[in-house]
Amino acid sequence: MTYSGQVTVGGPADVHELKDLMITKIAVGPMNNNAYLLRCRATDEQLLIDAANEAETLLGMIGDDGIASVVTTHRHGDHWQALAEVVAATGARTYAGRDDADGIPVRTDVLVDDGDTIRVGRVELTARHLVGHTPGSIALVYDDPHGHPHVFTGDCLFPGGVGNTHKDPKAFASLIHDVETKIFDVLPDETWVYPGHGNDTTLGAERPQLPEWHARGW
Repeated sequence: MTYSGQVTVGGPADVHELKDLMITKIAVGPMNNNAYLLRCRATDEQLLIDAANEAETLLGMIGDDGIASVVTTHRHGDHWQALAEVVAATGARTYAGRDDADGIPVRTDVLVDDGDTIRVGRVELTARHLVGHTPGSIALVYDDPHGHPHVFTGDCLFPGGVGNTHKDPKAFASLIHDVETKIFDVLPDETWVYPGHGNDTTLGAERPQLPEWHARGW
């Protein structure tokens, strides 16, 4: 079946099957958070992005193979409600941006900086530090050697705009600068975007709107 990236809380997951990586997307919790399970097809090792809510649902998706690691994209509480329970059940190593780790009430095993590599099996993800939604938000870029890149943006980039900067002009200027220079300027239009809430998009669909985002200031 064709992957759409359209999921609803209480509904089934959607699976994006790439040559080296399987990406399973599910929606959980009262704020309609997306969680993503990445599985290396060569080794079957798994990594979870954002143990946002509904630990039982996430553990059911993870299955008996468990996960080696869980990455929290940023410190906001709706993205880590199930983190303690998932880590207790799986023994997974935890990752978070260096400047957000102190706001996550589960110990961060690995503090992540801009450009760091996070591995799931033989697959490599590159962390990009995006400042503005929170001080230490990170996005994860998978540069698929067999196709276009894929980027997991947390709450820093959505269809129609960057993440909420709470009407703070400095925070907005920082976030849109980082999103432009570290995402739009270096990745092609075909890049698939997996946000922290709602539907997926591509950089090509969003790129024409950048001048509008600058003008409106959010």
